[in-house]
Amino acid sequence: MKSRSWYRVALATTAGEPQLVLASGEHVGQAVAEAAKELAGSWAIAVDLATTEEIPLGESVGKGHVVRLGDAPAGLDRFKFPTGALPAVTGGVTGMREGWLERRDPHLFVVEAQVEADHIVDLYLGLIERLPSADNLEIRLLEHFDAGLATDVWLTSRVNGRKIIRFIDDHDEELFGNGHVELGVYARAQKATLRLTQHKTVAWIGEERTLATELAEWLKELKVPQVTELPAVDDGAHHHFRTANGRDRKKLADELYKHRLRKVDSIKRVDA
Repeated sequence: MKSRSWYRVALATTAGEPQLVLASGEHVGQAVAEAAKELAGSWAIAVDLATTEEIPLGESVGKGHVVRLGDAPAGLDRFKFPTGALPAVTGGVTGMREGWLERRDPHLFVVEAQVEADHIVDLYLGLIERLPSADNLEIRLLEHFDAGLATDVWLTSRVNGRKIIRFIDDHDEELFGNGHVELGVYARAQKATLRLTQHKTVAWIGEERTLATELAEWLKELKVPQVTELPAVDDGAHHHFRTANGRDRKKLADELYKHRLRKVDSIKRVDA
């Protein structure tokens, strides 16, 4: 049996103050899932490793046991973060909201959008559906996935938007619920990539301002408001994780290989 670690998880509900609990798991995602079961109708809004002093002893060490600590620290957002990345309980971002804006970049045209958990799949797939063409799906298993030493880049052969949507839809929980993974859909004609980032934002990254007007209209259709500021989870201390039952790095790589994706690159960590 794999070892389990303890985490502090802040939970929000539609009523009452956010609560802080201790939960254990073989990885962060398991602990977050165990914590959410403790409080009906709740969702996780922050997570941190428990300190040595907080870790319970005796009967509390049992698998799945959750310890309630009382009210969570003041000021935490009730934003329903998509599964895969959460702010830290201490030092995490605040002021999260749904919306999109154009990021300033001296060389690229970058539009970034952020939505809550129940909207993320529809947003990403909805944008793929609206693209004039989509040529390849790239899946990156990032270096911090199971403490890897490199980012492995997997790529489909040249396909089309319909096939890309079908593949993502068949693996939506696995891919959208893993903060150690990034997706990219290449649109060659537009010299751009539609990316689902590791922080669960959706970014259009192009060499030119192609489709600028269309993107604004599509985002409006998908009910994402334009904003002037867009704090994101990586603006503060945060943690990445996968779903409680999501595949580990090796098993996910095996799944990609089974579906005929090719590993085309392995980008080593600079400090490795």
